[in-house]
Amino acid sequence: MKKEHKKIVITGGPGTGKTTLIEDLKGREYTCLPEISRQVTLKAREEGIEQLFLEDPLLFSKKLLEGRTMQYHEASRLQADPVFFDRGIPDVVAYLDYIGDEYPDWFSEPCKVFRYDTVFLLPPWEDIYRSDSERYENYEQASLIHDHLEKTYKRFGYNLLEVPKDSVSQRIEFILDNL
Repeated sequence: MKKEHKKIVITGGPGTGKTTLIEDLKGREYTCLPEISRQVTLKAREEGIEQLFLEDPLLFSKKLLEGRTMQYHEASRLQADPVFFDRGIPDVVAYLDYIGDEYPDWFSEPCKVFRYDTVFLLPPWEDIYRSDSERYENYEQASLIHDHLEKTYKRFGYNLLEVPKDSVSQRIEFILDNL
C-alpha cells in the first residue's frame, strides 16, 4: 500500500507573505506547489481579459478549482514528504463567499473530499502588504478575505495554525515545528 505524503497548506489573505515563505521552503529543498491564480490571470490576459476574476469570477474560480484539484493529485504522486501548497482548494470557495457570488453546490465537494493534513493561516500584516499587477485588493479587503478564509477552512473541519508575524526564518521555524 502506497504511503500518503503529508499535504500542508499555507494560506492567508493577499500580501501576508505566503509566496515568500513558499520560496524559502523551496530554497530549503522542500517540495512546494505554487499559487496558480497568477497563472490563470496571466493566461487570461494573453487572451485579452485583463482581470478574469473581476470579469467572470465563476469561470476564474472554476479554473482555480480544477488547477488546485490537479495539484492535490500531483502531490499524491510525488516522492516528497511533506508537500507544501501555496493556497488550498477551500480558498476558492472562500473568495467566492468574500465577493458574495453564488456558486454551484459542487464547488464545495472537492473541499470535503480532498483533505490536507495541516493548514497554516497567515494573518493580515499591514507592514508587509504590497499591491502588484495581479493583486488588486487593498489592505482592508485583504483583511476581509482573511476572515473568509478562516471561516471557510473551519467550516470544512480544519484546525488552523496561525503563523506569527515575525521574520521569514522565524515563520518557517514555526511551520516546520508544527508539522
